[in-house]
Amino acid sequence: MTHLRPAGDIVGRAELHSSRRAEQTMGMPATTQRWTRDEVLDLIARNPLTTPRYELVDGELLVTPSPSGPHQFAVGLMLQLLRAYLAGEPGVGEALTSPADVMLEDGTTVGPDVFVVPPAEADRILHEMPVRELVLAVEVLSPGDRSGDRSRKRRLYQRHVPEYWIVDTSARVIDAWRPGAATAVVHRERLEWRPAGSATPFVLDVGAYFARAYRERP
Repeated sequence: MTHLRPAGDIVGRAELHSSRRAEQTMGMPATTQRWTRDEVLDLIARNPLTTPRYELVDGELLVTPSPSGPHQFAVGLMLQLLRAYLAGEPGVGEALTSPADVMLEDGTTVGPDVFVVPPAEADRILHEMPVRELVLAVEVLSPGDRSGDRSRKRRLYQRHVPEYWIVDTSARVIDAWRPGAATAVVHRERLEWRPAGSATPFVLDVGAYFARAYRERP
């Protein structure tokens, strides 16, 4: 994930209504100048491709480049596994994937790779966006990724989401964060999630999951 600041050119030379432009700044620190949600939504509208992904947290524009192959497989597999589990737990919610506009706080927009919304929210977003409530947020890191998923976005999710997973495809671990926790629970072999309203837990064989994401043969 790349941090952008309001200066220079961005992919497609998309101009914002405020006449500001975004310059891709690989590895550069965030600037003090803040973006607004309207500006970022305008940027998304002017660049309708699914990549790069634009998000806004705490006034900072975050940009995720095109995903790697393992990232794509890991996202698709996680969505598949969660949907299979939730089909037997209708009281928990529905699993969805980005692109999406999730506004957990006023003035923000994020798009988790995979996320679960509670049943009432699933019904509401059929007619009205953005998404405002999550049961679970999942972000998948590509190898070498040093994105805001571990910092700004993590703090945002911790403030509003009961469970947040960072899937590290390079280290082959899943970090589980919960509200108020100072550190993550690191899952290397087995992850168990028991959301509110469930009769049985979601259980993931972490090693087998990453093996499938990398399409490794037994």
